[in-house]
Amino acid sequence: MPSSKNVQGGKAFGLLKEQQRQKLEEINKEYMEDQKYRDEDDLAEKLEGFKNKYSEFDLNDQGEIDLMGLKRMMEKLGVPKTHLELKKMIVEVTGGSSSNTINYRDFVKMMLGKRSAVLKLVLIFEDKANGSPCKPDGPPPKRDIASLP
Repeated sequence: MPSSKNVQGGKAFGLLKEQQRQKLEEINKEYMEDQKYRDEDDLAEKLEGFKNKYSEFDLNDQGEIDLMGLKRMMEKLGVPKTHLELKKMIVEVTGGSSSNTINYRDFVKMMLGKRSAVLKLVLIFEDKANGSPCKPDGPPPKRDIASLP
């Protein structure tokens, strides 16, 4: 039974991913040119980080994070949620405009916006937790033989 849609991996998958990256990059350019976000600190770096985070959890490669992608994201971040909580998060992010999916524009708007959505707080916390570990500066303190295990 031949399928009308070619679902093989390899080159076709690479082309699909490249198209998605280009779409997200175009949206990032719109935000870079938007007067509303001009005075945002490190906007280019933030948008690049948002693009990478968004792409990581776009499971169906449709350019949207669906309920299962959001569920996987929250589980990976160590904050599992029920389906009802996930649906509430999606409505909170999208403003009730879409049906169970978060598109990239809504995602960036949430992350750059002043409102503190639950998803935004979790992602910011995860970034800080994965940032730089607290490591003392300089050489380690000198120890004598008796203090060694």
